[in-house]
Amino acid sequence: MQVLMNLILVVQLLSALAMIGLVLVQHGKGADMGASFGSGASGSLFGATGSANFLSRSTAVCATLFFVCTLGLAYFGSHRDAGVSQDSLLERAAPVSAPAPAAAASGAAAIPEAPVAVQPAASGASK
Repeated sequence: MQVLMNLILVVQLLSALAMIGLVLVQHGKGADMGASFGSGASGSLFGATGSANFLSRSTAVCATLFFVCTLGLAYFGSHRDAGVSQDSLLERAAPVSAPAPAAAASGAAAIPEAPVAVQPAASGASK
């Protein structure tokens, strides 16, 4: 089970990195204006619009793979093994110990110090 979770995690990380790279490579909506003035986008490997379709489809595939991996990790994260205790974290916490006997033996109760009030500084702008 742990091997499967690690495999899904690696696939998720690789798809996230590929998706980041694909988004950074894509041109914005304003890039088409520059192609009409000879920026060279029409002479690319995929043609004038072929790269946009290829990159957007590849990004959609990576995004789908990322979300499927996320759902798989959420399922395996919520699935509990039979060997693992079903207690919550609060139930497994150590009990709170009693106050130190030294303070009770001296007879002096611990009194917290009062907070010091801070006065705002007088501004020189007043007339």
